[in-house]
Amino acid sequence: MIRNGEISLSEVKRVVRGYWWIIPTLAIVCSSLGILAAKLLPKRYTSETLVLVDQPRVPTEFVKPVVTEDLNQRLASMQEQILSRSRLEPILDKFGLYPEKRGRVSVDELIEKLRTAVVVKPMDPMPGTSKNILPGFYVDVTFDNPRLAQQICGEITSMFMQQNSREREQQASQTTNFLSGQLEEAKRKLDDKDVKLAAFKRQYLGSLPEEGQTNLNLLTSMNAQLEANVQALSRSQQDKAFNESLLSQQEATSAISVPLGANSTETPDQQLAALEDQLSTLQARYTPEHPDVVKLRNQVEEFKKRMSATPKKSDTSPSTIPRVDSFQVQQLKAKLRQDDLSITDLTKRQNQLQEQITQLQVRLQASPVVEQQLKEITRDYQTALDFYNDLLKKREQSAIATNLERQQESEQFRVLDVPSLPDKPSFPKRLYFAGGGFGAGIALSLGIMYLIAFTDQAMHTERDAEACLGVPVLASVPMLDGSKEDKQSGLFAEGASLQTSGAD
Repeated sequence: MIRNGEISLSEVKRVVRGYWWIIPTLAIVCSSLGILAAKLLPKRYTSETLVLVDQPRVPTEFVKPVVTEDLNQRLASMQEQILSRSRLEPILDKFGLYPEKRGRVSVDELIEKLRTAVVVKPMDPMPGTSKNILPGFYVDVTFDNPRLAQQICGEITSMFMQQNSREREQQASQTTNFLSGQLEEAKRKLDDKDVKLAAFKRQYLGSLPEEGQTNLNLLTSMNAQLEANVQALSRSQQDKAFNESLLSQQEATSAISVPLGANSTETPDQQLAALEDQLSTLQARYTPEHPDVVKLRNQVEEFKKRMSATPKKSDTSPSTIPRVDSFQVQQLKAKLRQDDLSITDLTKRQNQLQEQITQLQVRLQASPVVEQQLKEITRDYQTALDFYNDLLKKREQSAIATNLERQQESEQFRVLDVPSLPDKPSFPKRLYFAGGGFGAGIALSLGIMYLIAFTDQAMHTERDAEACLGVPVLASVPMLDGSKEDKQSGLFAEGASLQTSGAD
């Protein structure tokens, strides 16, 4: 007898002793029903294949892959594309699936049913490897025909492999094309920066920062040259003044040209010989184009013409000879002309040095401003150059990765096991149904036995008698006949009678 929903161990034993046959009976019945259901339910066969992910044959430290997306994400993306209507509808038509439902249901419902029959599940990473490295994945196809399940599984697997190769190659090509376009744009900008930098350097040639020290050295050198030139010019002017004074004195004491043969102890031939001697002396000192040489040569020629044109007369005939400067006067005049040339050259050189010094000073003053502008232009140029070189490097790596994809040298899918041909149905499984029926029978029998114990109102123990009558048990008389359980029941019944009479 159960009180307040609680059942004692003795009550459990009593119920089990009395109704133990319910447990095996219901377990056998339910197991049989499970086996029967497994036979009657439509069979489903599952074809499975394992696709491994082969790592790139070329080490990644030499060629970086373009496709760096996680394989789980790529699998999810490929699964959505492969299980789309455009990809599954040809499979429906190719294998003639669901012929009994054609015309009764829409194509979308058939595709959805086929989609639910395909399961793609990733393979667990191997111990000791990174969780991001997926070694492979399984493709399961469940269908009511084992041969069709195998064929559909092979078709889906082929679509995964083709889709992977196509996506990787397409993504690598798109990356290379994108980088090529960006590289052309970067090259155009770099050329513009290069032209701007070259124009700036041409414009401020001599004022650039790297030429500052050179300009300072040149300025020091030119100042020294200018000082030396000023001193040389001063000496030349002093020499000229001194030679002019000497020339004035010499001209005052020199002879003037006299008539030919008159008041002269020298004959015309002697005078011609003296002129030729002076010409020879000048030619030995100066070049034939020297002004003094040319002038004296002309005097000699003129003197010869006069001599040939003058008739031979007596010594009393009036004849004149050209005026000829003395050798000392000619030397002084030559020195004066040399001084004039030196003064002219030194003055010109002084003006040039002063102009160059002024230019250098202007360059040095403008150098800080030019340096600031050059830094801005150079910084922009260097940024454009670094960006161009980085894009060029990435484009070359992408091109190599694209070639690897085309040559099937990068990460690829490889079928480890061909789709299996199932010889046993994956649903329903008799063992599972039998075990489930057995467990259900045990649970049902326990529930029935609990219900029996719960509905039993008989008093089987002293505790039941006290609970029902509300008086204590004074004595109990065992029964001499009957089973042990009947004796115990009679004993408690007698005890209850005695308690009742005692209460009265």
